[in-house]
Amino acid sequence: MAPGKTVSNGDSVEFDNAGLHGSHLNGSGPFVEKGHPAPLRIAIVGAGIGGLTAALGLRRNGHQVDLYEKSRFANEVGAAIHLAPNANGILRRWGIFAEESGAISMDRLVEHSKDGSILKDIDLTMANKRWQHPWHLVHRVNMHEKLKKLATSDEGSGIPARLHTSSKVADIDPQNGVITLKSGATTTADVVVGADGIYSMSRKYIKDAKLFSSGKAAFRFLIPREVAEADPVTAPLVKYKNALEIWFGDDRRIVMYACNDNQLLNFVCIHPDTESHATKSDEWSKKATIEQVLKVYQEFDPAVKALISKVDPLTLMVWQLLDMEKLPTWTTGKLVLLGDAAHPFTPHQGQGAGQAMEDAAALTIVLPKGTAPEAIPERLKLYEEIRSERTHAIQQYSRLAGKDWENGVPAIDMMAYTNHNFGHDEIDYATNIFKRWKWSKKPDMYWRMPVAFGPFPGPRQDQYGRRRLEDGPARRFTTASIKFKTSRTFLETLFPTAQFQFRDPSTVATASFSATRLDNMAWLGGKGYTHFGLYVHGVQYTKKDGTAIQGTYMPVLFESLADPIVSGREELGMPKLFADLDMEHDETSCRVTASWRGATFAKIELPSLRRDESTAEQGTIGGESDYGILVYRYIPAVGEPGKADAEYACVVPHAEESRVQSSTVTSVARSAGAKVRIEALDWETLPTLHHITSALAKIPIYEVVDAKVVEGTGVPDVISCRRIE
Repeated sequence: MAPGKTVSNGDSVEFDNAGLHGSHLNGSGPFVEKGHPAPLRIAIVGAGIGGLTAALGLRRNGHQVDLYEKSRFANEVGAAIHLAPNANGILRRWGIFAEESGAISMDRLVEHSKDGSILKDIDLTMANKRWQHPWHLVHRVNMHEKLKKLATSDEGSGIPARLHTSSKVADIDPQNGVITLKSGATTTADVVVGADGIYSMSRKYIKDAKLFSSGKAAFRFLIPREVAEADPVTAPLVKYKNALEIWFGDDRRIVMYACNDNQLLNFVCIHPDTESHATKSDEWSKKATIEQVLKVYQEFDPAVKALISKVDPLTLMVWQLLDMEKLPTWTTGKLVLLGDAAHPFTPHQGQGAGQAMEDAAALTIVLPKGTAPEAIPERLKLYEEIRSERTHAIQQYSRLAGKDWENGVPAIDMMAYTNHNFGHDEIDYATNIFKRWKWSKKPDMYWRMPVAFGPFPGPRQDQYGRRRLEDGPARRFTTASIKFKTSRTFLETLFPTAQFQFRDPSTVATASFSATRLDNMAWLGGKGYTHFGLYVHGVQYTKKDGTAIQGTYMPVLFESLADPIVSGREELGMPKLFADLDMEHDETSCRVTASWRGATFAKIELPSLRRDESTAEQGTIGGESDYGILVYRYIPAVGEPGKADAEYACVVPHAEESRVQSSTVTSVARSAGAKVRIEALDWETLPTLHHITSALAKIPIYEVVDAKVVEGTGVPDVISCRRIE
């Protein structure tokens, strides 16, 4: 299965306190926090892509959403848009697959000089596998219709949003959340979202920011592919499907890419605005003519001009590309801006709609179900803090990407910012910031190992940080491991500090679930125990001096023997927890289950085992040739809740460990069809583990890389574990 397609390895879950989303990919569980029982009343001004995405996300959180659209039918105008991996991931995690609405994958980039000579021809099919979600090109109207249906339909979770067309907003009272329509009707909301585009009327209540010309305008139109293919002159221009092609002049360019299952060709022809918007009285968008376009591009490849000539003249429009000063803030009182109303984009990198969708996702994160109305101003400020730096960085890059060529060289490489754009997941990013912000509001909450999952409920404190009431009742090893491809952006949320990072910016990472049963342990009276953990590969820890240690990070380790195993792990800095662990193993299969007092939360199955006589196993989890196992130690201060006596990173170096205590592999068997299932369950069933199982259940499994059972003799005692600095 390709990265980005829905994969479920556990039930959808509801999260308390931190307001996290449900299932990692399809997000079917609503955001929820302990608090206000009634849904928020949210008024969204504008029903474009950004407004509808926000409406869908906030509806899923259980809020009552009303959309006010000034047009009669709320149909989105324009042609096609980019759904880059960062934006597409939001939709896919909400169960929306753009390919079902005619979207095509962006598989090729071709750059031409204005005379048609090829400057660059890049096949992106392999490069795009770096990202956990696909890069799509989609017709704007199709995407708009899909979002509108999902936001307002009776089907789906939450209260259907209500769409009010022909409802122009004339006035907003940000402090009281009152909006007044042109008709004179008024309504009051807990939150007012200004998603009304570059000519936003909502924005003036924050600042009457001035729009100014970017110096460019754009002709936009669609041509059926079959029309181009029918002409031998223009047919060679459309020989590639799933491609974006650009013809560059020094101060103008033609961008062409397909949509609607490759049936339509979308054109964006960017040029000096003085050649199409000659006077200040010209409207922002206006009708254009074929003759006007051909004149602007008179020095371009005759075949391209022949293709442009095929456009239906009644559909040809031209837009002036406007820019705006940076706003000092996006919010005041109960009013908040989203998308172009807050940060308009020039269309040079196709990120305008995507950034509006990211805004909508972040707003959804900070307003989970249970949010109290009095918390709104602070939450809206947090939303701005989450989004501001990223949007303005991409906004500036878009400006640079649109600069004229100098001496035949572009001002910036179009693909240079790919890692920053595509290697981002707003749901994971915003959720991570939001949960840590929530934790900071309760500085006296108890933190215990492992800290990657947040404050730890315990005997004196429940999951909400409230005080509990006293009213309720020869050594051998067998290792079963499953290594799989998964989401880098999600796993990053389990890193305890910023010094832990992935070495590779790709959003597809690898990790392993591994269980080891130890037997014939003399110091346990000849008996043994089992441990089961998550191991995240490809991680590095950067020390204060700038040097880095590369290793496999272990955020949690379950042990089946509470005393003395778990207590013994304390001196090693291991993130240990107790669980009942059972391993059933014979020559053909292996099965491991993890449970707590009868409630099973993890199962791994390795069927169809076959001996691998040729493989020389090194004994490391996942077969990684890194420095060692990385863990993070946290020691709570006695008598001072929320404070640490010590916290630092540790490492178990593979080389040193093998010198201290060697082990011998006696057999290796590999499995076909291995499976992992993690179930979050709930606080009642897992009163001390649910915050951890909830996170583990959300880890997506895109593809199993390796599954094996390794047996051997000699059990390391991990005595080489040490502090990194």
